[in-house]
Amino acid sequence: MEKRRVVITGMGTVNPVGNSVAESWAAVKAGTCGIGPITRYDTSEMKVKLAGEVKNLDIDALLGRRESKKMDRFTQLALIAADECMADSGLDRKKERLDRCGVIFSSGIGGFETVGQAHRRGEERGYDTVSPFMIPMIISNMAAGHMAIRFGFTGMCSCVVTACAGGTNAVGDAFRYIRDGYAEVMLCGGAEAAITPLAMGGFTAMKALHEGSDPLRASIPFDAERSGFVMGEGAGALLLEELGHAQARGAKIYAEVAGCGANCDAHHITAPAPGGAGGAACMAQALADAGLESGEVDYINAHGTSTPLNDESETAAIHTVFGSHAKELMVSSTKSMTGHLLGAAGAVEAIFTAMALGEGFVPATVGYQVPDPACDLDIVPNRGRQADIKIALSNSLGFGGHNAAIVLKKWEE
Repeated sequence: MEKRRVVITGMGTVNPVGNSVAESWAAVKAGTCGIGPITRYDTSEMKVKLAGEVKNLDIDALLGRRESKKMDRFTQLALIAADECMADSGLDRKKERLDRCGVIFSSGIGGFETVGQAHRRGEERGYDTVSPFMIPMIISNMAAGHMAIRFGFTGMCSCVVTACAGGTNAVGDAFRYIRDGYAEVMLCGGAEAAITPLAMGGFTAMKALHEGSDPLRASIPFDAERSGFVMGEGAGALLLEELGHAQARGAKIYAEVAGCGANCDAHHITAPAPGGAGGAACMAQALADAGLESGEVDYINAHGTSTPLNDESETAAIHTVFGSHAKELMVSSTKSMTGHLLGAAGAVEAIFTAMALGEGFVPATVGYQVPDPACDLDIVPNRGRQADIKIALSNSLGFGGHNAAIVLKKWEE
């Protein structure tokens, strides 16, 4: 079967550093840290005080109060990002075969805010009094379902749930769906809104989160003093199209999706496999899928969570795959600015990677101070840099041993 080429023709995001692609990318180029004190609930009795919150977003104005109250926050953020993405793409749905347009959109844990609110109401007033919208608000596939309804896409509509790998999995799955001839257009990405007392308490109990008070020393990937990730929230949406379809309608093209990989460590529910073996195999799989050699890669947007285990094992995985070329690679973690958006992380990072390719600018790993010999890569510390990058890889590694990677190529006519 002929493998068709796939390109990115629309993007949208809300995240801790901005409420649009343009605003977010300007912040990333400036090295802006979007982490700060939690404002969404009272943290006085909790250990974790910091998070990457979405800021200054009038959800009711964007979605309408009547509709938004029937959605969990993760779905609200997803739809706002999707609206920007669709407008950005310029796709005229009246001219499309909508059964050849689909949605693959991830969320790691779905409507956690609604779960907490419904439980409190049930305890206080009885469980039969919870909202009739509770179930459709909490299920992880509801953002994808709302998008299909909103845009009339009657092709495949699915939700990838692979924890922190979900956003990248969604982009990779959508890419393959188009490449292999099942659709011309796919809306893909991920959304998460887990800055809630229940979710944060759970991650705190498992010793996954940073518990300090300095936002600039909180999410510090690859730094020797890293001590856990910082929770972020937001959404990233990308419109993928078959190349000929995009060109026929004169679409703007951001980047080409060249390949993807997905596998499982089959090792542990939270810890990576020794030496990052699963992540290494996933990156190698993505490069093989793209028909590229490791020496052709210029930049990696790393998973880079700021946890001791992840950053060390991801570094080892990069050395395994790239050998001597690893020292020449630029490898940065934009989670240093956004925190970790769980199922939305890979989607937002795919957007940043596409922008990096298009503008020839590599984002920094901000907040870096103390080198770690176990993380001996060029992590583009503190200041981004101009560089004519042609090939980039974006990694996502999730609980359960899930690994996903996508390869993006600079678009050149």
